[in-house]
Amino acid sequence: MIDVRDAMRRAAAWNRDRLAIVSDGRSLTFAEAWSRGVRLANALLSLGLQPQDRIAVLEDNSIEASDFFLAAAIGNFTRVPLYKRNAPEAHAHMIGHTDCRAVVVAAHYAHEVDHAKASLPGLKHVIVRDGGYEDWLASFPDTDPNPPVDLDDLYIIRHSGGTTGLPKGMGFTHRQWMNMTRDWSLRLPPIEFGDACVHVAPISHGSGYLFIPAWMAGAYNVLEPKFDAPRVLNLLAEHGGYFFTVPTMISDMLGVKPDERPDFSKLKALVIGGSPILPATTLAARDLFGPVLHQMYGETEATPAAWMTPREWFADVPGSEPLRAAGRVEPFVRLEIRDENNVALPTGEIGTVTIQNDGQVTSIWNEPELTKQRLVDGWLITGDLGYLDANGYLYLVDRKDDMIISGGFNIWPAELEIVIATLPEVREVAVVRGAHERWGETPVAIVVLHDGATLQESDVINICGEKLGALKRPTAVHFRTEPLPRTPVGKVQRKVLREAYWVEAGSTAIGAN
Repeated sequence: MIDVRDAMRRAAAWNRDRLAIVSDGRSLTFAEAWSRGVRLANALLSLGLQPQDRIAVLEDNSIEASDFFLAAAIGNFTRVPLYKRNAPEAHAHMIGHTDCRAVVVAAHYAHEVDHAKASLPGLKHVIVRDGGYEDWLASFPDTDPNPPVDLDDLYIIRHSGGTTGLPKGMGFTHRQWMNMTRDWSLRLPPIEFGDACVHVAPISHGSGYLFIPAWMAGAYNVLEPKFDAPRVLNLLAEHGGYFFTVPTMISDMLGVKPDERPDFSKLKALVIGGSPILPATTLAARDLFGPVLHQMYGETEATPAAWMTPREWFADVPGSEPLRAAGRVEPFVRLEIRDENNVALPTGEIGTVTIQNDGQVTSIWNEPELTKQRLVDGWLITGDLGYLDANGYLYLVDRKDDMIISGGFNIWPAELEIVIATLPEVREVAVVRGAHERWGETPVAIVVLHDGATLQESDVINICGEKLGALKRPTAVHFRTEPLPRTPVGKVQRKVLREAYWVEAGSTAIGAN
């Protein structure tokens, strides 16, 4: 197997004069991009940093982000991406518990690492990409340092989204990352030189899984620093190709006025992941973009585990409901549904989704007890509850932590969310548990409406009663105008929402009706 550095270096040589990077009106060929990456690798080595040292990075998508993406591989450093919407304390935690010796930071985020700089003696270098960056970069040679790379060297430490507690680190070797690279591109239409891959989600996170497949094929990566729905629609129309996105971005793009929507005939694949997408949103997205929608499912520790192509997603399959599915089990993945004793369950029964693939982590960084809980006999025990059908489709019921136990009955928030989202006035919805004097816990629906739409609490309660029965009706509905709170990777922060409606014993709970 080839390592990440050698795979990217070979592609840079074979495609040296082709377009490689496009960002903010600038563009680089493969030769130019690789040269910048080599210069940055040499700059980092000149500071006394050594191959396999861990280097954190806080940035937006940009030409400079490409520099570091390439430089880390060229110098055999271990990348530790930070989340740009995290608090300074979270940055310090991620830098500190991975023992980073340096951090590379865009100038407008420099103040966010001041806390880490002041509190972590092991952090020796803070490299700020300010107005002098280009001259500084150019002062270093573009002679490839060519350090040895072993397939079992660490390539990256990614962190979980941190929806509960502190983010957890997941270390991936070159071997693991190249296996994931294979799995991410396996079900896509073939990527060819001259194709584009548009990145709006950070390449340091979910969208970055497609950077290397595109680079290796001689395609170019479009690095957009922030999400703006009309602009992204225009980028997709202009460049086409491949695009990773999350359901919230899809919803925002669907909200753009029809007369402002361009033609998307150049699109080859639009990959949706990060969190579940509602069937109504899926169908509207297909109407907008055409038959190019793919859905993937996985955990930070092991991804992708399931995938659906457009034909699989929108097919009429006897015994399956593809629109409700999270994907079909990937060819190189083992996936089982297990009970509380870690025993595999039969088809159709609900249990814990358990994954084994070639790219999964072997431990959770500096978390030996959590590693024992999550990684058992070579399998990843996820926090997701779901079931498999006879055709290999995976259905997610909910997260274990999100389940509502009301009067002794289990209620899955996703069930209610799917039903509530069928109301045409609803833009997005989350259901969380609230305290109840009689039942202990009760469903609470938080609903965001489309601009100008109106809806009554009774409309939401009644449709749940009609579709799911009286037991699964929310006992409270709260409308809000602002979007639901999200993690940096686009997942709904249920904990934040739940805290507003869950009170400790002795406080006022929702009524006993």
